Amino acid sequence: MLFSGKGRHRRTGKAARIATVTGVAGAAVAIPLVSATGAQAASVDTWEKVAQCESSGNWQANTGNGYYGGLQFNNSSWAAAGGTKYAPRADLATKDQQIAVAEKLLKMQGPGAWSCAGAGGLTSGGPAADVNPDGGGNKAQPQQESAPEKGHGNYTVKPGDTLGKIADAHGTTWKQLYTDNKSTIGGDADLIVPGQKLQVG
Repeated sequence: MLFSGKGRHRRTGKAARIATVTGVAGAAVAIPLVSATGAQAASVDTWEKVAQCESSGNWQANTGNGYYGGLQFNNSSWAAAGGTKYAPRADLATKDQQIAVAEKLLKMQGPGAWSCAGAGGLTSGGPAADVNPDGGGNKAQPQQESAPEKGHGNYTVKPGDTLGKIADAHGTTWKQLYTDNKSTIGGDADLIVPGQKLQVG
């Protein structure tokens, strides 16, 4: 699941996750296909269709490309949406756990976090998935969940924002914006989270 005017949690052309930056590959914020506003949930059937497109439906996918599980999370997106409470990486979690984390990411970023959102019919505000992330399945020891820094800047990140989109609106570049806010954003320029405060200008 990552971020050229896009944010995502995956590689270019795949699922965009938390917040993406124009020109940077990763899964954070991508220019969403559908607005993140009001994004809540999707049915299990919808998530299965997205997974079919993302990973050929392999919920334990680990091909060495930096994206894991059926919905192809990168580790930053997995952690930001709370996945590390289930397993260190998405491919080590159960299908139900991956879907539960994906629903949190959907709420944070909207369907644009996944390049396969269209193929799977993923939209905002769908029915809640009937999953049981805490029942049985994977017993992997969770790592401590890492929350992104909030920051103290003059711009508050909104759902659907990307570094590229913010930079364009304020007459700067995503690279400069990232450089100025690296302590808040962290090591993954493709991962910004709604509510973070970035220094712009």
